[in-house]
Amino acid sequence: MEYARPEILVEPAWVAEHAEDPKVVVIDCATLEAYRRAHIPGAMQLGTHFYIKEDGPPDADHGTFVMPPPAFEALMQRLGVSNDTTVVAYDDNNALVAARLWWVLRYYGHDNAMVLNGGWHRWLTEGNTVTFHGSRRPAGSFKATVRPDLSADAEYLITNHASPDCQVLDARTDGEWEGTNSRGNKRVGRVPGSRHLEWLNFVSRDDRRKFLPADELKKLLADAGIAPDKPVVTYCQGGIRAAHAAFVLHLLGQDNVRVYDGSMRDWANRDDTPLEV
Repeated sequence: MEYARPEILVEPAWVAEHAEDPKVVVIDCATLEAYRRAHIPGAMQLGTHFYIKEDGPPDADHGTFVMPPPAFEALMQRLGVSNDTTVVAYDDNNALVAARLWWVLRYYGHDNAMVLNGGWHRWLTEGNTVTFHGSRRPAGSFKATVRPDLSADAEYLITNHASPDCQVLDARTDGEWEGTNSRGNKRVGRVPGSRHLEWLNFVSRDDRRKFLPADELKKLLADAGIAPDKPVVTYCQGGIRAAHAAFVLHLLGQDNVRVYDGSMRDWANRDDTPLEV
């Protein structure tokens, strides 16, 4: 069984073949330290996921929501991305931050983005060329177009979480789901009626860290109670693992998928949101 949208998952051979293509920008989403040790030749360095989060005013909860359009435009332009650029994202953590970047690009109107299947682990395991030399590219001209239908906020989830037409997928660990790990939140628990499937289950456990075949992914989601023909809202602690789950759902052809960007860092620290344990 093939993926419904295989175009968002790219293989190492394709990346190697397009190493000199000026219309392709490869973005390393690992930390700066990891990038300096070694990376894919020509890859630009994004940094951690905090670089794609909103700073906010001094008294705000930093790093909860996606950065606003002007800041994201400036970031993409610095990395050499324009609206006609093909972006390939990868990281060294099971595509966690790469999928987050993929989602933020989609949220800001850029569909021509892909995640490297297996990321850094597979690139290295299969003996592809690496370098420690930094990369530079001419500045891009990226302009954002917000697509609000890809995101959910607390008000949306308060209104819709109990609806039979809305499925809520919790991508956190067992401890967070069960309420034994608070992650520093004021309250613990889960969104009432949500289904649980930790994001790590979507990726193989061997050294190549590839996404599982389509039939295995579909079975995981079905076993968790997620139907393929109904809207889904994904959440985690801060929207990162939720974006990874959204990537998998989109890969399988699921339509109407929203990421709750604030996730539990927002939901569990409010007084007007229901939680169950």
